[in-house]
Amino acid sequence: MICIQNIYYMLAYAFQVLNEQGFASCAAESFDNAADLLSEILIRGVAGQVKKGLCREYHSKEDSLTCLRGKINVSATIKQQAFIRRQLVCCFDEFNEDSYYNRILKTTILLLLRADIAEAREKQLKKLLPYFENVAVIPLQEIKWKLTYNRCNRTYQMLVSICWLVIKGLLQTQADGSAKLMNYLDEQRMCRLYEKFVLEYYRKEYPQLRPSAAHIDWALEENENPEWLPQMKSDILLSGDEKELIIDTKYYEHTMQIQYGVQSIHSHNLYQIFTYVKNRAAKGKVVSGMLLYAKTDDTVQPDKSYTMSGNIISVKTLDLNCDFLQIKQQLNEIATQIL
Repeated sequence: MICIQNIYYMLAYAFQVLNEQGFASCAAESFDNAADLLSEILIRGVAGQVKKGLCREYHSKEDSLTCLRGKINVSATIKQQAFIRRQLVCCFDEFNEDSYYNRILKTTILLLLRADIAEAREKQLKKLLPYFENVAVIPLQEIKWKLTYNRCNRTYQMLVSICWLVIKGLLQTQADGSAKLMNYLDEQRMCRLYEKFVLEYYRKEYPQLRPSAAHIDWALEENENPEWLPQMKSDILLSGDEKELIIDTKYYEHTMQIQYGVQSIHSHNLYQIFTYVKNRAAKGKVVSGMLLYAKTDDTVQPDKSYTMSGNIISVKTLDLNCDFLQIKQQLNEIATQIL
């Protein structure tokens, strides 16, 4: 379980822009569910973007006009017999708000209006829709999330990320291909947020540990080619002066796996962190590893450390359903191990 309020704090670390004045008061409000929280963040973010000005793009259009604009499409003019109506079919570029970024925002707002959110937030979302009157809606399953950002549209990066959480967390595909609404973020979405939160927390609070999501090289012989070997990318790598800690964050409904009635650590998680640690340690570093699970309602919550071939592998849980100061304390205790 995770306290709804703590989702805001996780988002605030994952997206530093949420620490700005316009969003700070969200921490003092109460929310019934994740959709309610994300709608409030989106309301404030979109309202701020409207004040700055919505992103505009050029779009090619073709229309019958009574005056010349752009280029004349001669063949279309003849085919449509536009000259009889004293018109010309013109091809021209129009600079408007119908950008892909705004399409995602409008699509998300319309989805949130169908979700279980507070009536006051529903009204606020409806007030934003007129600003997107000329913006098209994208079918939810066809949205392309790999977007590029520059100086002109980088303020959309956080907004689009919130839209991703909303759409992926509120929709669940059914066996027949249809979709239904949910009022919570699913396991896959929370796993990604959980990973980014922990990484960004250490980047902000412990920059001296150079936190990163570093690639780990395979410990091959000098002349061997790593071609065809899969990439090893850690969730979080903390590097002290003498020690390093590789953290793999895991967000599951059940922390432990059960086989033949016996509980144990997820085997593939353990194999993965062990591989990361041994290959990193082969470079001559003092390396330890940690599987950091989000605490669940299960009776058994792992809290163990093992020495495997000279390296310490820990399995810990992080309680996200408590006061955020306690969450910080848990993460601080991990960092002090290598300071």
